[in-house]
Amino acid sequence: MKIVFADADTLGADISLEKFREFGEIEVYGFTKSDELKSRCDGADVVITNKVCVNEKTLGENPTIKFVGVTATGTNVIDFDYTKKHGITVTNVKGYSTQSVAQHSFSLLFYLMEKSYYYDTYVKQEKYVDNVLFNHLGQTFNELYGKTWGIVGLGEIGRRVADIAKSFGCKVIYYSTSGKNNNENYSRVDFDTLLSTSDIVSVHAPLNQYTENLFDKSAFDKMKKNAIFINVGRGPIVNEQALYDALCEEKIAGAGLDVLCEEPMSRNNPLVQFKNSNRLIITPHIAWATVEARMRLIEEVYLNLKAFTMGEKRSVVE
Repeated sequence: MKIVFADADTLGADISLEKFREFGEIEVYGFTKSDELKSRCDGADVVITNKVCVNEKTLGENPTIKFVGVTATGTNVIDFDYTKKHGITVTNVKGYSTQSVAQHSFSLLFYLMEKSYYYDTYVKQEKYVDNVLFNHLGQTFNELYGKTWGIVGLGEIGRRVADIAKSFGCKVIYYSTSGKNNNENYSRVDFDTLLSTSDIVSVHAPLNQYTENLFDKSAFDKMKKNAIFINVGRGPIVNEQALYDALCEEKIAGAGLDVLCEEPMSRNNPLVQFKNSNRLIITPHIAWATVEARMRLIEEVYLNLKAFTMGEKRSVVE
């Protein structure tokens, strides 16, 4: 069996792929352009991909490919009409990053809420050296305790964030984007109520017809001026121009993002121009990527492939 890793750099250089040699030959590419996939998969049986699209254009009439392992939960890079036509099994991985994404959500929040950039800069500029007072209160900050935390998307990650927020003493409310999610542990509210009453709004929803462009100008206009907005869901859930305007016009206190409409970040993204790190932090889609999460991810991909070689179905997406 020949296995091609199309974009192994997305997994990190610290993650070993050696165990896949159990199945045969492996070819590892850090990054693969769409027009390179076909030639690199010549004679291959298996393709492992994260962001490289698998479809008629990129893979063509390849008679040997029988398995595509997606190193992610989302499978939007797969043309399922194509894979079904060619009898290709597709698997994904779920639940591997729940703890990591929840943790990063709070990392973004506390960076903004506790004015970490300001105070770190203050000390490193040596303004604290020989200060008259033992402390410095240049910018005020608040307790998380007693605040209302509004969650958009109470799936596995959203529930983990809700549980942690509750342990901090937050009142947790949520909005079901599909209208089908009911959770007896937390109060479900309509979208406008969540926006107008939440001190923190965090997004943990998938991108679909219910969520695309959900946070537009109208949404930010309804939020509290002291509210902090966190998006670790998907970039296109947010209208980035509307968010930029809301920050510039101080309609909200701050925003922490790990996802953008276009990744890597486009130079045309209006948020490129917002340089105030006290009110905006953007991380390059790393919320999922703790060492532990990436190890779980590659282990699951390995187990999916192992099951396939034994004629079993495991995490198959159809």
